[in-house]
Amino acid sequence: MSATSLDDSMTACLDSVRRLDHDRFLTALMAPPEKRAALIALYAFNVEIARVREAVSEPMLGQIRLQWWRETVEGIARGEVRGHEAAIALAETWTREAFPAARLTALIDARERDLDDAPFEDMEALEAYGEGTSSSLMALAGFALAGDETQTAAIRPAGIAYALTGLLRALPVHASQGRLYLPLDLMRSHDVDPHRIFAGEMSEGLRAVMNEIAGQARIRLAEARVAKPSGMLLPMLLPASLCDRYLDLMTAPDFDPFHNSTEVPAFRRQLRLMGRKLAGRF
Repeated sequence: MSATSLDDSMTACLDSVRRLDHDRFLTALMAPPEKRAALIALYAFNVEIARVREAVSEPMLGQIRLQWWRETVEGIARGEVRGHEAAIALAETWTREAFPAARLTALIDARERDLDDAPFEDMEALEAYGEGTSSSLMALAGFALAGDETQTAAIRPAGIAYALTGLLRALPVHASQGRLYLPLDLMRSHDVDPHRIFAGEMSEGLRAVMNEIAGQARIRLAEARVAKPSGMLLPMLLPASLCDRYLDLMTAPDFDPFHNSTEVPAFRRQLRLMGRKLAGRF
């Protein structure tokens, strides 16, 4: 592989993560310089598998794409590289960071749930999805930063909190696509009609469901912060430090996800991340 090809791939990955996963892009910049390439490669890989559902017109095509990535991960483990920017970058960092193939494959497997538009049955199922996607990604980032032996109990709850927060933020986008990531039992208990959500209508029942999910995200955040991970692992957990502001916005009394934004200016997120890094906590 030429140096030019690798540089182009890393540049493409950097741009992809900056555009499509800006929170993690900012937190990767908080990592030691020698670790940033591995994190960007990992996050670019995650971007690719996370957007499979939006890129295909039917579930079978999504299954094919996810299988391609499984085979790509298997190939990288054997020293083979496919010509996708994220695959090239991942293969290059693999030799230095040795991402476990089984963990990457498990992350791909968790994304199969995105191909099913049915709501989650309950909060337990929603949290399991968050653990399989967000928490697993944090664990892989921790492996890149410090090795498997330094993993921390903060990963699972921090990842779930970030996933729940992200799913709430993405609710209007998912609704416009006919997708719903809200627990079915909560919608039933608050008499929420999914068709009204798909039509972009806010209701008191939907507000109650969102508040319950936000409350669970806050519980998970509190659990994660008790763990007090080592400083070298802090960059992988920093995305969760942004949840508080997002949750405050979404639980405001007059918040309407279909008309109000949850965007926080980049400079404010940067300031919060820098403050948390200096304080040694998330």
